[in-house]
Amino acid sequence: MKTAVIGYPRIGLLRELKFATENYFKGESSEEALQATAKLLRETHWQIQHQAQVDFISSNDFSFYDQMLDTAILFNAIPHRYRTLDLSPLAAYFAMARGYQGEKGDVKALAMKKWFNTNYHYLVPELDNQTELKLTGTKLFDEYQQAKALNIETKPVVIGPFTFLKLARYSGNRQSKDFVSAMINAYRSLLEQLNQLSVTWVQIDEPALVLDLTLSDLALFTQLYDGILKHKGQTKVLLQTYFGDIRDAYERVNQLPFDGVGLDFVEGEYSLKLIEKYGFAQDKVLFAGVVNGKNIWKNNYQHTLERLKSIASKANNVVINTSCSLLHVPYTLNNETKLTDTQKRYFAFAQEKLTELNQLKTLIAEKDYTHHAMYTANQELFTQSRYTENTQVNERVAKLVDDDFIRHPEFTQREQIQKQAFNLPLLPTTTIGSFPQTAEIRTYRAKFKQGTISAIDYRHFIEKQIADCIALQEQIGLDVLVHGEFERNDMVEFFGEALEGFIFTEKAWVQSYGTRCVKPPIIWGDVARKGPITVDYTVYAQKLTDKPVKGMLTGPVTILNWSFPREDISLRNSALQIALAIREEVLDLEAAGIRVIQVDEAALKEKLPLRRQEWHISYLDWAIPAFRLVHSGVKSDTQIHTHMCYSEFEDILSDIDNMDADVISFEASRSNLSIIKVLKAQQFKTEVGPGVYDIHSPRIPTVAEISQTIEQMLFEVDKTKLWINPDCGLKTRGEKETVASLKNIVAATQQIRNKLITLPK
Repeated sequence: MKTAVIGYPRIGLLRELKFATENYFKGESSEEALQATAKLLRETHWQIQHQAQVDFISSNDFSFYDQMLDTAILFNAIPHRYRTLDLSPLAAYFAMARGYQGEKGDVKALAMKKWFNTNYHYLVPELDNQTELKLTGTKLFDEYQQAKALNIETKPVVIGPFTFLKLARYSGNRQSKDFVSAMINAYRSLLEQLNQLSVTWVQIDEPALVLDLTLSDLALFTQLYDGILKHKGQTKVLLQTYFGDIRDAYERVNQLPFDGVGLDFVEGEYSLKLIEKYGFAQDKVLFAGVVNGKNIWKNNYQHTLERLKSIASKANNVVINTSCSLLHVPYTLNNETKLTDTQKRYFAFAQEKLTELNQLKTLIAEKDYTHHAMYTANQELFTQSRYTENTQVNERVAKLVDDDFIRHPEFTQREQIQKQAFNLPLLPTTTIGSFPQTAEIRTYRAKFKQGTISAIDYRHFIEKQIADCIALQEQIGLDVLVHGEFERNDMVEFFGEALEGFIFTEKAWVQSYGTRCVKPPIIWGDVARKGPITVDYTVYAQKLTDKPVKGMLTGPVTILNWSFPREDISLRNSALQIALAIREEVLDLEAAGIRVIQVDEAALKEKLPLRRQEWHISYLDWAIPAFRLVHSGVKSDTQIHTHMCYSEFEDILSDIDNMDADVISFEASRSNLSIIKVLKAQQFKTEVGPGVYDIHSPRIPTVAEISQTIEQMLFEVDKTKLWINPDCGLKTRGEKETVASLKNIVAATQQIRNKLITLPK
């Protein structure tokens, strides 16, 4: 069997792409310098895979920001507002990704959403009445030829037409069916150029096939590929899927003249059953995704080899593949010096997964691989205990009863109690939690970790930042304040460091979106709180003001979803262990006099199964209770907030309402406030703060713009239930733009308060 990789991390060994891109944004380096860094990274990544003897290496898996945005550029899906800016192609590209505010105009960025069930965010293509889809870009061909110049034959990768049309936003009166003909011609042109370059294979990614598909979806998919594949020429077409199985489309895929089909056998619950039930076309190559592209634990060779043998009994030609792009795991273990050798034995990051592919290829070729040294060394990892169980935590989870998940009294009674207790104005203003973290703050935190400054000096520094932040918020005129989170590196890593059961890496960065990278903790064992985590700094902040200061916590589901989870216990058990730990922190904050506590569940929807029938039984039936367990013990006059971002929540709003928080803030600005109409239609009981501006863009919203947004919200949300806030934390923004934006929020809110008497509810 040969081996393949769907895609490789693009950020570089030490996040070179991030820093080069941010220097370009700041005007500290040229476009030529950025392009040179990108070229070097691509070549390095191809050579690493080539040296690891990967047979099918991808090209065009590199991106400056996002692969969906790249596909939009490739096929001329550039909305008119960006064209009129008259920017260079790269500057226009980044304007679509980040927005633009300057001498040539003022435009918002494209909407951003979560990429299926991952922590990666994609930019939503926008198709309007003026969109003329056609092949205009050259990036895919340029990067193939760049690899070819290194004597490395690659398979160019492109997002498929079905997924592109399925995920696009239609801002005019045309829908997906109106773009089919143009899309077919565009992909035909793509294949024609690939044939001219004598490209052997092209990989067309269609992850949308793992979703619940209607008959019209299947008709659209069939129509697209009937048209595209008729004249595909000598270049072989691989239809690549991932993040699940394609049970709704499998028979059609099997019948269409693809040369190869990539199936996910890690998350694809029915993938093996599908080929056993329906067979696999013998003229096709099956790219079997058996090496997990989303988690960092070593592959269990026994299970994988048995699965490969089962697959090979049904398919003539099998390629050992990753389950998805390795974009979703860190670059390499070689950067890690603080993990113990014992710990590192259990992990495989992107570069190490290349070794796993090669070893699986070697072992599957053996008649009896069970005595091979590579196999026996691997199996040792799965037959010995790697940590000591925390019996107390497991007993607490086992003893939980229904009443532990119920807060008393019920919401409407609490709402009245809290309105009297807090006496906030209509449309209370607040922020989501974090304030900008300057280079000075990051330097002090690094010095403290390195032991070059004392704990006392560090505390004095953080207290000064908090005091300045409280004073700034009072000056701006916000109603509910935050302490700014200056002591925190990352909203999950910070809490993980204070909990037993987590271990941490030094440079295991994973791209979340654009230049934003995160370093997910690893859940190694049972989780328990070591002691108070946030109480001291929150209480200090509250003493500086008469206004309420929010205690800021990360919720159990987000901590779980933004960590690399264990594979030896259920996600439910992990979530409840974390929930018990955060519950202790909530109760300590309340006992210390903190009356508003925000428990962020930014990633609640991230691991929601992609198929609706599995939403409750395998996820929501434990994720929602885990959040409720965190706050069910607080008093009626303690106000519980939560925050969620960059997902489509409309389908699970009733479940979100059932979280029984008092206030929920949503990302809404990039999705054109689509959620607020559904809030009204579903009679959402919880008070809400849909974000009034996009913090992931450097542009500053005007007072008029924010006022208009609030007025739109008030047509759908009762004025007594509406909060005004940005759509996410402000940690990554600059100080000047943050202050200006928040001042405009307060000014706009005051304008609306003054005229509320003339507005409908």
